[in-house]
Amino acid sequence: MSNTFVLVLVVITALGFDFTNGFHDTGNAMATSIATKALSPRVAVGLSGILNLVGAFLSLAVAATIASGLVDTKLVTLTVVAAGLAGGITWNLLTWLLGIPSSSSHALIGGVIGATIAAAGGHAILWHGLVSKVVLPAVLSPIIAGLVAATGTWLLYRISRSLTEAARGHGFRIGQIGSACMVSLAHGTNDAQKTMGVITLALIVNKTVPAHSNAPFWVILACALAISIGTYLGGWRVIRTLGKGLVEIESPQGMAAESASAAVILLSSSFGYSLSTTHVATGSIIGTGLGKKGAEVRWNVAGRMATAWVFTLPSAGLVGAGAYALAHVIGGTTGVIVDLLILVAVAAFIYLRSRSSKVDPSNVNDEWTGSVAPAESQPVAA
Repeated sequence: MSNTFVLVLVVITALGFDFTNGFHDTGNAMATSIATKALSPRVAVGLSGILNLVGAFLSLAVAATIASGLVDTKLVTLTVVAAGLAGGITWNLLTWLLGIPSSSSHALIGGVIGATIAAAGGHAILWHGLVSKVVLPAVLSPIIAGLVAATGTWLLYRISRSLTEAARGHGFRIGQIGSACMVSLAHGTNDAQKTMGVITLALIVNKTVPAHSNAPFWVILACALAISIGTYLGGWRVIRTLGKGLVEIESPQGMAAESASAAVILLSSSFGYSLSTTHVATGSIIGTGLGKKGAEVRWNVAGRMATAWVFTLPSAGLVGAGAYALAHVIGGTTGVIVDLLILVAVAAFIYLRSRSSKVDPSNVNDEWTGSVAPAESQPVAA
């Protein structure tokens, strides 16, 4: 009974992570379409939510990587999985508060790895799988996406050079609707599966399903719904940074960025790579700034984001390790419950803190002033 109760807590927490993944990563698909006004903010996140739901059913390769390709499942316990989720959710919420488009995928993986090392030592990590399917894609994906987007941007402006600015903008805004939909579909095939993998890992650990099992249908459905609901609610703070903070996007750039992102994400999902869609989307947007003559890339914003990327795995890992240590000292089901109560308190604090500099559909497209919060929303200094 105790194990079953902990398993239920782990599943609920995993779906909570999936929800934060949805609103944290909505900007990956829709930020440029919102910035160019190809889609209204509410329509964009609603459409993205539906397509994330559909995309979650298209492939299970990434879920298999997370479930049994990164850690030795024989050395993992439900307490480890719960602690790892705490690390992932904490980092997701903190970077969302700051408007930093960091990787939800790496936050989750870092949390689970940190908790696993704290529980069983470094030999419990499948380092080859971690390097080949997580670290290398993290380094290469933004570079590849940036090159593809830069080339695509140059070609689109070259091909449409005889059009008036108004005609070009109108045509490519229509094209952006299709390319943004493809990114949302691709996001569902990659990101929703990470939570499916974690829940499947918990089921394997609890011996509810055999080792190396695929995610059961109810897990696929629950994760698809959780990420799509989170996507619909919209991570406006991150959408603002991606849409307004990196490059002043025009519609040809938006279409190039979205097309490049969709191609890279779908290709990686087919190989089972646990790719960061945030890295891909950011690389694509920066690439459009490099591919358009006269465009300005805000490298200071990109630098802050890159710094967060470097710290995501170790920071989430430290939180995961600390959460495991606390649960282990307390012991049993009580330790897991205490961990999750602290997580809820941290989440509530971060949410309340975000209300002092609110970003929503009404101001997400306001002029960039160097901070995620628009100028009129900045809290007054005491």
